[in-house]
Amino acid sequence: MYSNRTRRQGFTLVELLVVIAIIGVLVGLLLPAVQAAREAARRMSCSNNFKQIGLGLHNYHSAYKNLPMNAGGTTFQGSNGNQSNRLWLSWMVGTLPFIEQQALWEQVANPLAFNRTGATRNPPWPAMGPNPWSQDYQPWLTQVPTFRCPSDPTQPVNYRVAFNNYSACAGDAFFEQAHGGIDDNGNASGSGGWGEESSERWARGVFRARHFTKFRDITDGLANTIMCGENVVGARDLRASATIIAADNVSWDQPPAYWKQYLDPERPGYINSNTGTGGLNRCGGKPCYEGNANHQRGRRWSDGRPEFSTFQTITPPNSYNVQRWHGRSGAYCASSYHQGGAHILMADGAVVFITDSIESGDQQHVAYGRDNGDGRGWEGGAGRESPYGLWGALGTKNGKETIEEQLNQ
Repeated sequence: MYSNRTRRQGFTLVELLVVIAIIGVLVGLLLPAVQAAREAARRMSCSNNFKQIGLGLHNYHSAYKNLPMNAGGTTFQGSNGNQSNRLWLSWMVGTLPFIEQQALWEQVANPLAFNRTGATRNPPWPAMGPNPWSQDYQPWLTQVPTFRCPSDPTQPVNYRVAFNNYSACAGDAFFEQAHGGIDDNGNASGSGGWGEESSERWARGVFRARHFTKFRDITDGLANTIMCGENVVGARDLRASATIIAADNVSWDQPPAYWKQYLDPERPGYINSNTGTGGLNRCGGKPCYEGNANHQRGRRWSDGRPEFSTFQTITPPNSYNVQRWHGRSGAYCASSYHQGGAHILMADGAVVFITDSIESGDQQHVAYGRDNGDGRGWEGGAGRESPYGLWGALGTKNGKETIEEQLNQ
């Protein structure tokens, strides 16, 4: 006798578990590829931002016959920093109307009668704004998307000045380049050491504080000279490429390699907070790193002081930053969250990805403006080729170095 019941078809538990395991393996293999694809898209978007900035700088030069000034604006008025910006506006402020930010530019260029909260202000903010670190002036708190790299996750809170990921190249020397020899009132100093004329020899980059640069000044060639570079926004996480080693009260006559002692030997990409020459967590009378939230790299897009809007081709990309003290000169590196390097913007408008391993010459050489003990004295570096190899040569506008590599291949 035969049964008329039909046998049901289906998966066994073992088969189901095998299928789930295979799917899990495939997802595990796929996720890194998805993450890599996302980063590639973010990197391309970053490059496009830089191209827009480069085009804006060229259009600015076409209009005014010079590049925008870094550390420019209105001169100091009295003792109230709200009456002017004290010649501290960054180069990015002037580029606003040339990167399709006309509305924001008009707010800055004209008196503004409202605070950040929307309250009426009497008298109104002055044309070209107050000091660039003011947290009550809404234009400074407005985040310009073109100034941010999408790979950088650090975001400002709504009461802080907005951030930037792109810096102007100040060359391969830093001696007295924070002010360019001109004070907040716009007066040129005649000092034989740090005055306007005497410090000009060390202004080897495309941008010099409180001075305009024309393309004609870049005698090494626009295609051979860096105009801008990426920078990571400091998040106070001790990431070396974004953290600033504070050299206050430590002898400044030190080569770039000297400051490697403050890196964590177990995590070379981070600052070691437990080392210092002045005791625990100190290097010469101050914490070994700048801890103030407002004084980090890239934290104020409107601020033309060195740590916020410039870098030097001294230490290699994604290495570490050193400053004399807040608001003053230092060796600030180019940096990014992209794997293996950072974008740079050449003076001809080309965007090039430079790797961390670029040849950076003699890191035992004290940055120009200091005595290297070679018998030439502290002035002996003026006019010489950059000691920092290909990286340093790319940062000088008139060093007469020979560039033998195709950077964009």
